[in-house]
Amino acid sequence: MSLEHKFCHVGADVTVTDGSVISGYASLFGLPDQGGDTVMPGAYRASLAKGRQIKMLWQHDPAQPIGVWDEVREDDRGLWVKGRLLTDVAKGREAASLVSAGAIDGLSIGYRTVKAQKDDKGGRLLSQLELWEVSLVTFPMLPDARVAAKGDDPTYAPLRELAAAFEDARRLMAMG
Repeated sequence: MSLEHKFCHVGADVTVTDGSVISGYASLFGLPDQGGDTVMPGAYRASLAKGRQIKMLWQHDPAQPIGVWDEVREDDRGLWVKGRLLTDVAKGREAASLVSAGAIDGLSIGYRTVKAQKDDKGGRLLSQLELWEVSLVTFPMLPDARVAAKGDDPTYAPLRELAAAFEDARRLMAMG
């Protein structure tokens, strides 16, 4: 079985505290990603009801678990997660350091599509997903969701604004 991945860019909504606790939104409802997919409210409900432990991975690599998600829940806004980077694991220490420095700032879900339909623009409306993992990633696919570390340095704000402007221009060009 091949898993699909959906990246999330959540701005200041994902934080790292105490050097290892991370929380925020891994997926936001109603926002099309760069592939044209939109996750709909309720898409995770059946999967989360099964009580399966959702894995925390590094860059979707199943050989590199970096922590544990202690809470995974769906609310009106999207899929919210809270967990701990395992700093006694080398890659977990590296992830904590990179997120705190702002070098890694994306979350991405690994899932299997259970139910979807095409929208009028050729994208998919994802109404039921089987969630397997949430990864820390370098390049998120959903530009409205990024990790922000505790004590985020405001000097990088102009770079984030520039990246957002480029993304807005790309969207306008794609719309024709």
